[in-house]
Amino acid sequence: MQLKIGSLFAGCGGADLGSLGGFRYLGKKYTELNARIEYAVDIDQFAVETYNENFKHKAEICDVKDFSPSAAIDILIGGFPCQSFSTVNPTKDPFDERGQLYKEMARILRESSPKAFIAENVKGMMVLKNGQIFKRIVSEFEDAGYLASFKLLNASDYGVPQKRQRVFIVGIKKDLGRKFEFPEPTTPEIKVPISKILQPISDIPSRYIFSERAVQGMKNAKNNMKRGLAQNLDEPCLTITSHLAKASLNSRDPVLFVDQSKEIYRRFTPREAARIQSFPDTFKFTQSDQKVFKQIGNAIPPVLFWHIMKTLIDQLD
Repeated sequence: MQLKIGSLFAGCGGADLGSLGGFRYLGKKYTELNARIEYAVDIDQFAVETYNENFKHKAEICDVKDFSPSAAIDILIGGFPCQSFSTVNPTKDPFDERGQLYKEMARILRESSPKAFIAENVKGMMVLKNGQIFKRIVSEFEDAGYLASFKLLNASDYGVPQKRQRVFIVGIKKDLGRKFEFPEPTTPEIKVPISKILQPISDIPSRYIFSERAVQGMKNAKNNMKRGLAQNLDEPCLTITSHLAKASLNSRDPVLFVDQSKEIYRRFTPREAARIQSFPDTFKFTQSDQKVFKQIGNAIPPVLFWHIMKTLIDQLD
């Protein structure tokens, strides 16, 4: 019998694809898992449009605060919004409205009482306010009736060409009498290099190549500025974010240095960004670059989530 999954903050569907499996990535088959998506919701209209381009079941546009599921589920998943917990922006307010959305996930856990849940967020959530916010979030989930495990995972340890660290909280219903054990890394030492996913320079449209003026401006910039974060092609990429559409040579976003003799720097294409996040090439992104980069940067890597979901299903069986 298939396990039924409810997906909150579904975005374009990275976690949902990982929950279902049945796709190929970098020549490897990620088998179909014994699960189906019962419902998926997100407040972003454009992310839902992308989601519905790629899945037989359809997501709905809905503010999670207004959502009360009518269908029974076995597992609830969701990467609740992370902007409030990021350590990049020192002016953010961890107590703002977005920072409270984990409570909506806990509410739905109480209403639906599934066997388990998987929640995801940024690394910074673990250290803000000396870890007190993170403890509060874990306690909220445990008070909903779950025994929670948590771990900081790096996507590059699981076959993803990206150094992306995210904290995962996995809870199993207390009356089932077991605690989730995270999967062991599959690529702990030999990482997938970014060179595996890059398109040939001859296939790159000119709009993704920085001008000579931009390159010269970077070279003339002050030494204390973060600039020219060109990636080592023999290593996984640095974490990509929703800001890739606005990436510059003076930004914190990773770029590519593809020709030393001509000093050619370029941005990633949307397809390359999707590959860095471990989306298969069969996954469709049809909107503007700005919308697509936002959706990709906010997504959970499907390959990483597949490993977590497969392990959870095995432990629930």
